[in-house]
Amino acid sequence: MKENTYCVIMAGGVGSRFWPLSKASTPKQFLDILGTGKSLLRQTFDRFAPICSPENFLIVTSAEYKEKVIEQIPELKPEQVLLEPFRRNTAPCIAYANAFIRSRNKDAQIVVTPADHLIINEDEFINSINKGLAFVNSKNALLTLGIKPHRPETGYGYIQIGKNDDTKYPTFSEVKTFTEKPNLELAKVFYESGEFFWNSGIFIWSLKAIDEAFAAHLPEVQNLFTKLDGKIGSPNEKQAVNDTYVECKNISIDYGVMEKAANVFVQTVNFGWSDLGTWSSLYEYSAQDKSNNAVICGKTLLYDTENSIVNIPKGKVAVIQGLNDYIVVDSGDALLICPKTNEQQIRQFTADIKTEFGDSSL
Repeated sequence: MKENTYCVIMAGGVGSRFWPLSKASTPKQFLDILGTGKSLLRQTFDRFAPICSPENFLIVTSAEYKEKVIEQIPELKPEQVLLEPFRRNTAPCIAYANAFIRSRNKDAQIVVTPADHLIINEDEFINSINKGLAFVNSKNALLTLGIKPHRPETGYGYIQIGKNDDTKYPTFSEVKTFTEKPNLELAKVFYESGEFFWNSGIFIWSLKAIDEAFAAHLPEVQNLFTKLDGKIGSPNEKQAVNDTYVECKNISIDYGVMEKAANVFVQTVNFGWSDLGTWSSLYEYSAQDKSNNAVICGKTLLYDTENSIVNIPKGKVAVIQGLNDYIVVDSGDALLICPKTNEQQIRQFTADIKTEFGDSSL
């Protein structure tokens, strides 16, 4: 199965909510956000290495990040880094990867994953992925992984599970509904019902199944990327991709395909997951001291400070007193001090910085 297994890593995001560490020039997927010595992208590659041969990895990213990808994953050949000339959301990203895979292996099974997730139990994760691959090998299905929630969360989309008549695959169910980020009251209802799981954004399917789904539900996107057939790997590829993206609309795979297709299934899993979308999500999964402070990096002395997350450049000393429930991040040329409860304003902060000081400050 391994020779037919492909892993598509989506690595084109800008990670604006992790400012000031994550910037347009170096988004969070290329950073060692967790303080492990590896970037999130490198960790994602290593996580899938047991199930996917190096030559079957594809990294889809923005054109300006090609060198960063090659530097961090030297096992890849340059043609395995698919460069998007414009950001068009996840559906075009996946359609581009499908076009590349069609040129190599029409019997492919594909795992699609973001580049910037945290997985706690990697052995259980690999076990779940292998089960998912076996499932889509036996059934014409579009599979997504649903995470068992441990709190009412307004920052994630939700998947409601439907019926499951397959005793061979007890953790796999038909998808009943998808719901985008709910308000807190609805999130509490979802959490208490036991029928709703967080939408991980990790997908497993065969090339045949996802091509059929695009043709049925996003034919205009499928038709555009089918025009790349025969041009992948040729001198005309770059111009053909550019022309395709100019015409292609911005649309997510969830909205464009998963919410419309009839053969969508969810595998319910519990391997310790976070999309690391915010500083608070990083705080939740970081080691904390007796005052519930998480110091990710830097030499710090904390006085009368609790429930805070601190990230200071290596070699720099910081003394912090009197903070409760704060984010303190120093990137060397920018400093953020913000209550965790206000971190949704970080995007507004960066917009204000751009207006006040220009793009070079970001």
